[in-house]
Amino acid sequence: MFKKIGCALLAAGLVLGDADAQEMERMETDRPDQTESPFIVPVKWVQFEMGFNFEKNGPGAHTFVYPTLLSKYGISKRLEFRLITNLLSNRQYTGTHYEAITGIEPVQIGFKVALMEEKRWLPKTSLIAHIALPQFASTKLHAEKAAPNFVFTMQHTLTKWCGLGYNTGAEWDGFSNTPSWIYRVSPGFNIGEKWYAYAEAFGFIQKNETANHNIDGGLAYYFNNNIKFDISAGKGLSAISVNYYV
Repeated sequence: MFKKIGCALLAAGLVLGDADAQEMERMETDRPDQTESPFIVPVKWVQFEMGFNFEKNGPGAHTFVYPTLLSKYGISKRLEFRLITNLLSNRQYTGTHYEAITGIEPVQIGFKVALMEEKRWLPKTSLIAHIALPQFASTKLHAEKAAPNFVFTMQHTLTKWCGLGYNTGAEWDGFSNTPSWIYRVSPGFNIGEKWYAYAEAFGFIQKNETANHNIDGGLAYYFNNNIKFDISAGKGLSAISVNYYV
């Protein structure tokens, strides 16, 4: 299963709803960092977060995602519906030519539910959960079975311009019964009214396997409350990590 990595060459979050757009506060997104946001899409609003990825996976190995798309719908003040679709191409150089596998990964459906508001030292907290459906995928990218994943996403407001987000959870790949445990930590910074920047450490830890540690960073620009463009890049720190991505 494609890990949520980077998600931005030039990517946009777009909100559509049944109210005047000017009545809505600036939207919150789960991108461009890996650390998921605890904020819920407003009731009856639809939000799209789309990105284009390039990964360098090793000598002669590349992965392109064009695009990755997260679609959200606000069911209530505490609950949103989520749908994730990824069209990707894995390319491997054989020594004489490139071989490519292109198709749609197993579609993921899920939800985000708000659990707790921020209060003193307690963070704003939500739970995100998805299940990847192997039958809704291209033949060459089928998994053997349904693959769940979940994260608890938390955020502290440190100052008016700075916050700290962090996640912990687990995911399954659709083949093994052994989960990969997830950690993500990301301080974020509002730069004026339009810009946002972040730095991040994240990784995956699986029993009897080498840990996968990574770092990244990025910038985002709000054209208005409903449209945001962003770019991010990172690199792997472990032997099994991607070399780099953008």
